[in-house]
Amino acid sequence: MRQTFDETTDPSFGAKHLPLLRARMAEQGLDGFLIPHEDEHQNEYLPDANERLAWATGFTGSAGAAVVFQDRASMFTDGRYTVQVRAQTDPALFERRDLNDVAAYLESAPKGSVIGYDPRLHSPDALVALKRAAQKAGAELKPVEVNPLDQAWGEARPAQPTAPVVPHPDAYSGEPHAEKRARIGQAVAEAGANVVLLTAPSSIAWLFNVRGGDVIRSPLPIGQALLATDGTARLFLDPAKITNELPQWLGDAVRIEATERLAEALDGLGGQKVMVDPALSSAWYFDRLEQAGATVVRAMDPCAIPRAAKNAVEIEGSRRAHIRDGAALARFLHWVDTTAQQTLPDEREVVETLERFREETGALKDLSFDTIAGAGPNGALPHYKPVGATIRRIEAGSLLLVDGGGQYLDGTTDVTRTMAVGEPTADQRHKFTLVLKAHIAMATVRFPEGTSGLQLDAVCRAPMWAAGLDYDHGTGHGVGSYLGVHEGPQRIAKWGTSQPLLEGMILSNEPGYYREGHWGIRIETLQVVTPAVVPEGGERPMHGFEQLTFAPIDRRLIEAGLLTPNERTYVDAYHAETLAKVGPLVEGDVRAWLEGACAPL
Repeated sequence: MRQTFDETTDPSFGAKHLPLLRARMAEQGLDGFLIPHEDEHQNEYLPDANERLAWATGFTGSAGAAVVFQDRASMFTDGRYTVQVRAQTDPALFERRDLNDVAAYLESAPKGSVIGYDPRLHSPDALVALKRAAQKAGAELKPVEVNPLDQAWGEARPAQPTAPVVPHPDAYSGEPHAEKRARIGQAVAEAGANVVLLTAPSSIAWLFNVRGGDVIRSPLPIGQALLATDGTARLFLDPAKITNELPQWLGDAVRIEATERLAEALDGLGGQKVMVDPALSSAWYFDRLEQAGATVVRAMDPCAIPRAAKNAVEIEGSRRAHIRDGAALARFLHWVDTTAQQTLPDEREVVETLERFREETGALKDLSFDTIAGAGPNGALPHYKPVGATIRRIEAGSLLLVDGGGQYLDGTTDVTRTMAVGEPTADQRHKFTLVLKAHIAMATVRFPEGTSGLQLDAVCRAPMWAAGLDYDHGTGHGVGSYLGVHEGPQRIAKWGTSQPLLEGMILSNEPGYYREGHWGIRIETLQVVTPAVVPEGGERPMHGFEQLTFAPIDRRLIEAGLLTPNERTYVDAYHAETLAKVGPLVEGDVRAWLEGACAPL
């Protein structure tokens, strides 16, 4: 029977599957084996066929790893998944450690041990530290030809997805793929390469103006491509994905080939300079190209920045998508503020209600990620999902945190609102208002060209730091245009990247506060980088953010006396714009409620 995976994956998977894995490891002479969460395409969200970590351990989170030895095993996750990993894995089988400690753990490997890894699942950048740690321990990190986990999984492993690859019209993309290919081909030539190897599904989707359905919650096609400097390309796809319209859409300059032909194509690149991104493409590609006699040019995926810096058509599409999504959110927030206050539903009903309102827009293609609804203490877990025995009913006197988004042809949304259930306490209002001040700081910041999200992060946190508070997640992540809800290279975080924030980049703004065991607060909107008005006397051009998300912020939780006059002006202006843009799409009781929710402070 083929296996499928969801948040309720059986914690007994380890007891069932580790013996099978260890037997296959022994056949290959391996004392240990590395199991990353990432798949061959470094995806964050995986098709069931690539949920190797879930099969071995039971853990289904989007960030994690395991190291399995013949006599012990360790599970590595980050702070977002503390509760989930406890619920989904067996503590008798897996020692639990922080995700940043994998390399340090390998330093304690037994001397002389052989630890296997699948080079298709690890980027060469990630392997550097792991190899160094194994060498320090006197152990060997050895690539495997055949993944012993895949062997152990056997016939129960799901088939690889074969969702059709379909055109994404220029009316949504804003630029024909022939122009994109010419532009990227020129960038490859300027980097001193003859051809670029693309393995990231988001780059495949963006470059060829296509979308698929191989990756959950993201309209991504799994494949690879070789793009030459003249803009011609070879696109490698499973033949089952190729629709009748695809060849005509791509034209004669793009040759569609079966995925099985990729290895042969790489072998034929001997003597050429091939650009590959060492952060996105697995070590297998580098090894294969070097064996073929190609010169590997290590460089950032040339599609990454053009994809992240949206054009005018994509930005306008995102505006439309967010207003449409805002109407669904208004209906949902009205329901929370009326019906739910009386019936006190559980988190699953909250999730289903929001998803139903999004579906009723008639334009929803999929969610952009699984909806988060945290009642009371569950809201203090930033990436909590309401599953199984953890599901709670909302309670009077507490808070409800809901984080969700939609995939629409014209844009991807992601929004978090925190709502009072019953009368909020003074402490809840105080903490909520501090988070709101942080949110406003990021929404209104002005910054010169070349500024990175790493530099901006402190601007958002400053109001909370002043009160002795902080949050342990990033302030903002990049968002795609009907692509992934998490998109690089842009982000806003204190451990972030030096990538400058460029005009057209869409990012989230989501500071929070989490009181473990009680409740959590997060306010999230999406915003796009735009040129900013420079006041009289200003000497340098500035960038700022245009708000894309329009959904009321719970006024009952705002302690207006803690806001500065400028902050109050911002809240009133934001609510006025929300009413103006979303109001025409709702009617009756929802419209009346929205008018009250958007009234001036």
